[in-house]
Amino acid sequence: MMRVDFVSLFPSMFFGPFNDSIIRRAKDNGILDIHILNPRDFAFDKHKHVDDSPFGGGSGMVLKPEPMFRALRFLLETTHFERKRVLLMSPDGEVFTQNKAKELSAFNQLIFICGHYEGFDARITELADEILSIGDYVLTGGELPAMVMVDAVARMLPGVLGSEESAPTDSFYHGLLEYPQYTRPRDYHGKVVPEVLFSGDHAKIALWRRRESLRLTFERRPDLLATAELTSEDRDYLEKLEQMQKDDR
Repeated sequence: MMRVDFVSLFPSMFFGPFNDSIIRRAKDNGILDIHILNPRDFAFDKHKHVDDSPFGGGSGMVLKPEPMFRALRFLLETTHFERKRVLLMSPDGEVFTQNKAKELSAFNQLIFICGHYEGFDARITELADEILSIGDYVLTGGELPAMVMVDAVARMLPGVLGSEESAPTDSFYHGLLEYPQYTRPRDYHGKVVPEVLFSGDHAKIALWRRRESLRLTFERRPDLLATAELTSEDRDYLEKLEQMQKDDR
């Protein structure tokens, strides 16, 4: 089982995404244990203030350090997991990838600190083992990135997906985009499923899927090829695709 804790000022944001589909099944099956902690409950004053104006001037409000420090201290004192990771959501963090999802799936507990407003008091970053982002853009808060990461990590946990083969064939799992998938009908308005998928020859199907994965990555995300796990046969095929591309110009 993996325990996931979200430290967030807006707990209701998590109710919908984690009460449906695969994540819901993971919770029901005892694979994923999700908890939400509101730092407002750890504020000092009677009005439960969690933010204040920035020193030095400027617009917006900044999250105060005291509630966040007290909330995290409470979590660490009341949960006892051997392998835990505290993650702070921020657009200036390391960009989250499939490799990071696999890495995080090895922990027993993940604690996500979700910011809001104009950001954190800089001292709050000291609480985190890692600072993560889901891309080079700014969102209203850290809740959505945290949910995206948990969805990606959960797919790596044994028993979460219906088939143990599902995760390894996902896009990015081996650094490439996933090959095209087809189902019935075989012919839809003249758009016909590739004949090789009906051949019954598993080696030919595997080769077609690999090459289609390479082709899609080459066409849509060529940047991924620099770090993908490639064989000599893969590289030969990519050279052919590159030559074809040059011939078409």
